[in-house]
Amino acid sequence: MNELHDLELTLRSSTPILIIESLEEMRIVQLFTRLAFRLGEPAFQWSVTEGIKCIDADLPPKEDTADPTEALKHIKSATQPGNYVLLDFHPFLDDPLHVRLIKEIAQEHELVPRTLTFISYGMTIPPEIRHMTARFNLRLPDRAAIKTLIKEEAQRWVVQNPGQKLKADRTAVDQLAGNLCGVTATDARRLIRAAIQEDGAITHSDLPDVMKAKYELISQDSVISFEYETARFNDIAGLGKLKTWLKQRQKNFASKAGKLDKPKGIMLLGVQGCGKSLAAKAVAGTFGVPLLRLDFGALYNKFYGETEKNLRKSLHTAEVMSPCVLWMDEIEKGLSQSDSPDDGLSQRILGTLLTWMAEHQANVFIVATSNNIEQMPPELIRKGRLDEIFFVDLPDETTRRALFEIHLRQRNLAPSGFALDELVSSSEGFSGAEIEQAIVAALYAAQAQEIALDSQHLLEELARTRPLSIVMAEKVQSLRRWAAERTVPAG
Repeated sequence: MNELHDLELTLRSSTPILIIESLEEMRIVQLFTRLAFRLGEPAFQWSVTEGIKCIDADLPPKEDTADPTEALKHIKSATQPGNYVLLDFHPFLDDPLHVRLIKEIAQEHELVPRTLTFISYGMTIPPEIRHMTARFNLRLPDRAAIKTLIKEEAQRWVVQNPGQKLKADRTAVDQLAGNLCGVTATDARRLIRAAIQEDGAITHSDLPDVMKAKYELISQDSVISFEYETARFNDIAGLGKLKTWLKQRQKNFASKAGKLDKPKGIMLLGVQGCGKSLAAKAVAGTFGVPLLRLDFGALYNKFYGETEKNLRKSLHTAEVMSPCVLWMDEIEKGLSQSDSPDDGLSQRILGTLLTWMAEHQANVFIVATSNNIEQMPPELIRKGRLDEIFFVDLPDETTRRALFEIHLRQRNLAPSGFALDELVSSSEGFSGAEIEQAIVAALYAAQAQEIALDSQHLLEELARTRPLSIVMAEKVQSLRRWAAERTVPAG
């Protein structure tokens, strides 16, 4: 009823042209059908297949009005008030004749109030008529409305499957209702129906597929990627202080009405290959929410304004997918304070991001990863924007031992069969990624020799490898010295 009331107020505001960008065409037409009597004005619908026909009466279409030019001429010649709903007219707005006819109809609105409503998935309004238009957005269903849809679809399934009982986990239903916030009622109903039809139940096993389908709906042409199955912290060696910090905030992040301020996010700085990316995934796993990855290197577009548009769309996607973790990978690529000119693009990107961070109300936890924080703008990394800056350093002996154990087990190899003390000693200065790659290379060597992998293979591979801490020794040591007094150790 609220959106019906809103639409009625919009139509009574004497705006000659109304724009509705939506894929819920049938739902909008139904709203106009219900409004026809209340407004006391006839309502008509146009499509390129049928022409102009009355919405609230079963009458044949007007002859010769399927052509868009003839349809606009017919509307222009009408001497009575009316609402004209034009479906998918956007391809015909490139014709100057059509733009002129629309403009003349709008200019005569004071004399004969004929309202043109354009419904399409997306429209670019010609500048000649932009000042005479208004936009109307359908309300998205809230949690209560989605629960009503779940109940309706459950009842529908019971009617279609007599003698069978639908199984529903109450907490799963609550989670499903929350997860579907941000999509249209039509899409929510379809996703609910798919979840029920598969096995006649609503359980926690349905939630990952629903979230993936929801992401696909809202992220078309987006530069953001989605990952629901995120790593758990038992897949990560070390990072004890970071784990403790997150666990202290886990409950408050999940709570709808926590007593403390919700955690905003963290910056992960560190030596390349030491686990920043895996840590970002594990944050989402710890919080039990989806992970969205925003690659700043993929944001940029050669056309003016498109980069900022990509960022705004990505941030909107994160809001709709909330609660979630937004992983801003290699953030310095988009916000670097370098001397190279970019026509102010990095400043516009920074301004867009800072405004969103200050104003958004969604439950989105930011994990920003960077390899060079000295290039980052101070406005972003100050306290208040993000909660903390953690430094992911080269692994110590205890962490390297855990890394060997994890990567050996992942390849169905028992760590007890290897000389771990010797491996740990020989891998000083190695990152986690370099240790894993040494194991992979050693496995290839063992396969070539047609023998089982042993400690000697691993020691030989470690001896052949020059880790980044040696190849780029000056840069790595400089980064570690800088972080020592300015960041919190993650381990």
